[in-house]
Amino acid sequence: MGNAPRGNFDFIVVSNRLPVDRIPASEGDGGWRRSPGGLVTALAPVMNKADGAWVGWHGAPDEDLAAFDNDGMRLIPVTLSSDEVEQYYEGFSNSTLWPLYHDVIAPPEFHRTWWDVYRRVNHRFADAAAHSAAQGATVWVQDYQLQLVPRYLRQSRPDLRIGFFNHIPFPPPEIFAQLPWRRAIIDGLLGADLIGFQRPNDTANFLRSARRFLGASVKQKQVHVPTPDGEMSHIARAEAFPISIDVEHIQTLARRPDVIERARQIRSDLGNPTTILLGVDRLDYTKGIPHRLKAYGELLSEGKVKVEDASMIQVASPSRERVETYRMLREEVEGTVGRINGQFDTIQNTAVRYLHHSYPVEEMVALYLAADVLLVTALRDGMNLVAKEYVAARVNNTGALVLSEFTGAADQLRQAMLVNPHDIDGLKETIMAAVNLSPAAASRRMRAMRRQVLDHDVERWSQDFLVTLDEKAVRDDR
Repeated sequence: MGNAPRGNFDFIVVSNRLPVDRIPASEGDGGWRRSPGGLVTALAPVMNKADGAWVGWHGAPDEDLAAFDNDGMRLIPVTLSSDEVEQYYEGFSNSTLWPLYHDVIAPPEFHRTWWDVYRRVNHRFADAAAHSAAQGATVWVQDYQLQLVPRYLRQSRPDLRIGFFNHIPFPPPEIFAQLPWRRAIIDGLLGADLIGFQRPNDTANFLRSARRFLGASVKQKQVHVPTPDGEMSHIARAEAFPISIDVEHIQTLARRPDVIERARQIRSDLGNPTTILLGVDRLDYTKGIPHRLKAYGELLSEGKVKVEDASMIQVASPSRERVETYRMLREEVEGTVGRINGQFDTIQNTAVRYLHHSYPVEEMVALYLAADVLLVTALRDGMNLVAKEYVAARVNNTGALVLSEFTGAADQLRQAMLVNPHDIDGLKETIMAAVNLSPAAASRRMRAMRRQVLDHDVERWSQDFLVTLDEKAVRDDR
């Protein structure tokens, strides 16, 4: 049995970042406000019902903070040094694991020093959770930055009920095989009772890797995890739980008069074109932004789209700007936008309105309402919640969604206009089909997609996962 001291909390979430942002001194007293995003929205009710706490980094390196309360949640900060942020987060998490798990769209880097820091930081997160958890508590670990935490937790606190959810894709064994520490990562994940993935394919990839690299016995979705002496320690279950959004919040905003007026203003500011196409992405090489711009530029060149009739808005929120591949991507995207606009802009009309900013959710919903076509051309994406937000915002069942088949969302939004973003000619054809979609056909597709999104919101996602974790624990106790 483990010997970590017990805490008081019955339900603990562990994620790389705490669900709060520091309020700048220019805006107030320098306190904290809840971060936007679906995860905190989904888990806040669970936190409030249980005696809940959230373990994570607070975003500032080299700063020790005591645990504090915010918006009804107990927050337990984990300290990271500048060097650890560089090696654990920017290094191993985002320059090794991220590209590897996204089908090596960019080449992953393998550095033993990064791996050593990743292990050390994962131990620190696990220790914080172990010290905070009550006897028999549920601990839900989130995402690829913390894949070793379940095993460390099980070693120190075998009384805990441990869940893990992977928000990004899990690669096929043929790609995962490249990782020098593949066995340790699989073993780390198998410390959990339940391991959740976005898609059935991700689950299958993980189970194949467990069998191949650990020699684990896999039966259906169950992995029989042996101890070093050959005795079976426990059974881990792997299953798909596709994440979703706070549908009610998006729909409420989409019906608000000021948001509707802002959408009208956006269209007016662009000269009231017949068609507005919209892309909303983090500026990341997985999102297929250059493919989208290439297709749109060619449509303009061929005269199939005219700048007087159509305009594209591309929101590209800043991302990992200290990582070289991201700096290069930004230069490529901005260079492409400049060339397209230089060739096709008129005094009155802009071909591509490029916005390298993050925006509050109210502005995003106004953009969703203003846009006739949403372009999601990701080369690989665990889910893509922008696609679901667009569908939720289209309360009048209008609009068209062009959606990459390489997103998790493509599994649920089957009435979207699915596309292979590598096929530029096919992408161009699909964009034109979306632009010319009849109102009746658009309404049929959007109604079906809206039914799916409304029936499967983020609260249902969290409940599905936690109920499955509870049911597994009950079965294991028999």
